[in-house]
Amino acid sequence: MPRVKRGTKRRAKRKKILDRASGYFLTKSKLYRSAKEAVERGLKFAYSGRKQRKRQFRSLWIVRIGAAAKLNGMSYNQFIHGLKKAGLELDRKILADLAVRDAAAFANLAQQAKAALA
Repeated sequence: MPRVKRGTKRRAKRKKILDRASGYFLTKSKLYRSAKEAVERGLKFAYSGRKQRKRQFRSLWIVRIGAAAKLNGMSYNQFIHGLKKAGLELDRKILADLAVRDAAAFANLAQQAKAALA
Protein backbone atom coordinates (compact mmCIF):
# COMPACT_ATOMS: atom_id res chain seq x y z
CA MET A 1 0.00 0.00 0.00
CA PRO A 2 1.37 3.46 -0.87
CA ARG A 3 2.38 5.85 1.87
CA VAL A 4 0.18 8.90 2.43
CA LYS A 5 1.69 11.98 4.07
CA ARG A 6 -1.39 14.29 3.95
CA GLY A 7 0.69 17.46 3.65
CA THR A 8 -1.72 19.96 2.12
CA LYS A 9 -4.91 18.41 3.52
CA ARG A 10 -3.64 18.44 7.08
CA ARG A 11 -2.37 22.02 6.75
CA ALA A 12 -5.67 23.19 5.27
CA LYS A 13 -7.69 21.51 8.04
CA ARG A 14 -5.55 23.05 10.76
CA LYS A 15 -5.58 26.45 9.08
CA LYS A 16 -9.38 26.38 8.97
CA ILE A 17 -9.59 25.65 12.71
CA LEU A 18 -7.01 28.32 13.59
CA ASP A 19 -8.80 30.87 11.39
CA ARG A 20 -12.04 30.18 13.23
CA ALA A 21 -10.20 30.54 16.56
CA SER A 22 -8.65 33.90 15.74
CA GLY A 23 -9.56 36.36 18.44
CA TYR A 24 -9.66 33.74 21.19
CA PHE A 25 -7.48 34.33 24.26
CA LEU A 26 -3.84 33.16 24.44
CA THR A 27 -3.33 29.46 23.63
CA LYS A 28 -6.82 28.97 22.25
CA SER A 29 -5.99 31.08 19.21
CA LYS A 30 -2.49 29.74 18.57
CA LEU A 31 -2.14 26.03 19.39
CA TYR A 32 -4.12 23.60 17.28
CA ARG A 33 -5.35 21.24 19.98
CA SER A 34 -6.58 24.02 22.27
CA ALA A 35 -8.02 25.92 19.33
CA LYS A 36 -9.90 22.84 18.14
CA GLU A 37 -11.50 22.34 21.57
CA ALA A 38 -12.44 26.00 21.82
CA VAL A 39 -13.89 26.10 18.29
CA GLU A 40 -15.95 22.94 18.86
CA ARG A 41 -17.26 24.40 22.11
CA GLY A 42 -18.09 27.68 20.39
CA LEU A 43 -19.93 25.88 17.59
CA LYS A 44 -21.95 23.97 20.18
CA PHE A 45 -22.99 27.23 21.84
CA ALA A 46 -23.74 28.80 18.46
CA TYR A 47 -26.07 25.91 17.59
CA SER A 48 -27.98 26.11 20.87
CA GLY A 49 -27.94 29.92 20.67
CA ARG A 50 -29.82 29.83 17.36
CA LYS A 51 -32.57 27.87 19.11
CA GLN A 52 -32.58 30.13 22.18
CA ARG A 53 -32.87 33.30 20.07
CA LYS A 54 -36.28 32.16 18.83
CA ARG A 55 -37.49 31.60 22.41
CA GLN A 56 -36.11 34.92 23.61
CA PHE A 57 -37.75 36.90 20.83
CA ARG A 58 -41.12 35.24 21.42
CA SER A 59 -40.79 36.05 25.13
CA LEU A 60 -39.96 39.69 24.30
CA TRP A 61 -42.97 39.96 22.00
CA ILE A 62 -45.25 38.56 24.70
CA VAL A 63 -43.95 41.10 27.24
CA ARG A 64 -44.55 43.97 24.81
CA ILE A 65 -48.05 42.79 23.91
CA GLY A 66 -48.88 42.29 27.59
CA ALA A 67 -47.76 45.82 28.48
CA ALA A 68 -49.76 47.35 25.64
CA ALA A 69 -52.80 45.25 26.53
CA LYS A 70 -52.59 46.49 30.14
CA LEU A 71 -52.68 50.07 28.85
CA ASN A 72 -55.93 49.17 27.09
CA GLY A 73 -57.44 47.60 30.20
CA MET A 74 -56.92 43.92 29.36
CA SER A 75 -54.56 41.16 30.39
CA TYR A 76 -52.39 39.42 27.82
CA ASN A 77 -54.37 36.19 27.80
CA GLN A 78 -57.72 38.01 27.55
CA PHE A 79 -56.37 39.99 24.60
CA ILE A 80 -55.10 36.92 22.73
CA HIS A 81 -58.30 34.99 23.48
CA GLY A 82 -60.41 37.92 22.29
CA LEU A 83 -58.44 38.18 19.05
CA LYS A 84 -58.93 34.47 18.37
CA LYS A 85 -62.66 34.76 19.07
CA ALA A 86 -62.86 37.77 16.76
CA GLY A 87 -61.15 35.76 14.03
CA LEU A 88 -58.07 37.97 13.82
CA GLU A 89 -55.07 35.75 13.11
CA LEU A 90 -52.07 38.01 13.75
CA ASP A 91 -48.86 36.52 15.06
CA ARG A 92 -47.10 37.83 18.13
CA LYS A 93 -44.30 39.45 16.14
CA ILE A 94 -46.75 41.68 14.27
CA LEU A 95 -48.77 42.42 17.41
CA ALA A 96 -45.61 43.45 19.30
CA ASP A 97 -44.56 45.70 16.42
CA LEU A 98 -47.99 47.36 16.44
CA ALA A 99 -47.81 47.78 20.23
CA VAL A 100 -44.48 49.60 19.95
CA ARG A 101 -44.93 51.63 16.75
CA ASP A 102 -48.67 52.20 16.30
CA ALA A 103 -50.56 52.50 19.59
CA ALA A 104 -53.79 53.60 17.86
CA ALA A 105 -53.94 50.45 15.72
CA PHE A 106 -53.23 48.31 18.78
CA ALA A 107 -56.01 50.09 20.71
CA ASN A 108 -58.35 49.31 17.81
CA LEU A 109 -57.39 45.64 18.01
CA ALA A 110 -57.94 45.70 21.78
CA GLN A 111 -61.46 47.12 21.25
CA GLN A 112 -62.24 44.34 18.75
CA ALA A 113 -60.94 41.73 21.22
CA LYS A 114 -63.09 43.22 24.03
CA ALA A 115 -66.15 43.19 21.78
CA ALA A 116 -65.56 39.54 20.86
CA LEU A 117 -65.29 38.56 24.52
CA ALA A 118 -68.47 40.40 25.54
